[in-house]
Amino acid sequence: MIGGGMPARDIPEGPLVVGTDGSEDSLDAVRWAADLAARRNRALRIVHAYTIVIGYATELPPTQEVRDSIEAEAKQFVAAAEQEAKLTAPGVRVETALIDNDAVPALVRESASACMVVLGASGRGGFLGRLIGSTAVAVTSHAECPVAVIRRREDGTTAPLDGPVVVGVDGSPVSEEAIAVAFREAALRGVPLVAVNAWLDVEYDSTFTQRVYVEDGPQEQEQQRMLAERLAGWQEHYPDVEVERVTVLDRPRHQLLERSQTASLVVVGSRGRGGFRGLLLGSTSQALIYHAQCPVLVVRNT
Repeated sequence: MIGGGMPARDIPEGPLVVGTDGSEDSLDAVRWAADLAARRNRALRIVHAYTIVIGYATELPPTQEVRDSIEAEAKQFVAAAEQEAKLTAPGVRVETALIDNDAVPALVRESASACMVVLGASGRGGFLGRLIGSTAVAVTSHAECPVAVIRRREDGTTAPLDGPVVVGVDGSPVSEEAIAVAFREAALRGVPLVAVNAWLDVEYDSTFTQRVYVEDGPQEQEQQRMLAERLAGWQEHYPDVEVERVTVLDRPRHQLLERSQTASLVVVGSRGRGGFRGLLLGSTSQALIYHAQCPVLVVRNT
């Protein structure tokens, strides 16, 4: 029993699933997933989902020529992704799938047997100027396994490979899952772990609100104690992972976005203790998916 009395989590069985649509962002996702699959000694499953729809102006089904053209393009996308994966990680086991379905239900279904789903931050179907494709948001909301959304920095460069893994900790059940995943990812990469407990847990802070929190010294001590307790068992389980504890009076999203500038990965729960019941994604995880400057791994409570 480790991690505040929680049992050690095994890495879920199944391949890493990566979605591709031929875009450069999806190829970023393929490269990231191939490298991780090689580190974990897992198969990489490259998935392209497509539908052949009837046009708005007619009820006639598409011609065979149209079907053949769409299928040929789909095969090209998958072949290019497979080649990129093998260039990135020559020894990785690759399997591919062309799925005749909309992307979101196809990838959510894949998540049921995957250890992780990996997606690019936007795709070919997105509107110009959108920060993230609707597919990534929907899959992250509904998947049955962790989902990684691969983002670049604002200047277009990729996140540093030697940057720390940053994890948000708030004491919620899904936060426990995030800690377990974050330690595992830091150990795989051989990088430090930064555990952040930002405890200004309100949406709109004010000078009055901050004064109340600052004057409540026992609460700050309680937050520090909670963070130490949550990390203690995991530090024993991963003794080679250097850990930095951060307890700060600030909104979680602000702290995690700031630290994403130098991180190799940010790990966060899908919905923390401050979320409303019924929401599939909390405000912090959504903000990271939209604005982080490194890959974001969203973990669900299992």
